[in-house]
Amino acid sequence: MPARSKPPKRTTGKSRTATIVRHTAETRIDLELTIEGQGRYKIATGIRFFDHMLELFTRHGAFNLELRCDGDLDVDQHHTVEDVGIALGEAFNRALGDKRGILRAGYFVMPMDETLAVAAVDLSGRPAFVVDIKVRVRLVGDLQTELVTDFFEGFARGARANVHVKTLYGRSNHHKIEAIFKAFARALRVACSRDKQLGRMLPSTKGLL
Repeated sequence: MPARSKPPKRTTGKSRTATIVRHTAETRIDLELTIEGQGRYKIATGIRFFDHMLELFTRHGAFNLELRCDGDLDVDQHHTVEDVGIALGEAFNRALGDKRGILRAGYFVMPMDETLAVAAVDLSGRPAFVVDIKVRVRLVGDLQTELVTDFFEGFARGARANVHVKTLYGRSNHHKIEAIFKAFARALRVACSRDKQLGRMLPSTKGLL
């Protein structure tokens, strides 16, 4: 069954928002995003460690996010994690509109105790992703760790963005994943920020993002 989406819900003032309703045979996702938020969240995916990563993503990005996903977890976690990534990426793409006046690209280096992670984001209109989390265990908490890559791939597709995240080093597998989500949130926060110097100009020589 193809995904169903409502028309974008956006405001034209300071606050950039989007609502996503993505219901398929595998997942039912309802999501509300505000880019200019206060780090407030209400998140339930059925995977508690994944919820925790999305919560700290929201807080470190200073976004507001309400997200509920009812997925076929009796089959596997894959559909839930990937589809949440797609829906979240679509929400940012809609909320940003024509992308005029944004910085477009951002990066952040995030230390977390003994771990160091880096994330870089370009809201270029072209989906691409590279993920290197250096986690070799199957589970962290209740999350299947191989699905971290699927989340970022889904986000890159939904947001039509370049997403690169990498753990440089670390000991704790929990910290490796958490540092990546924090770095990604802060890199995305920069990329979405308004560019006071360029005003309403499109951050591209192509004339389209």
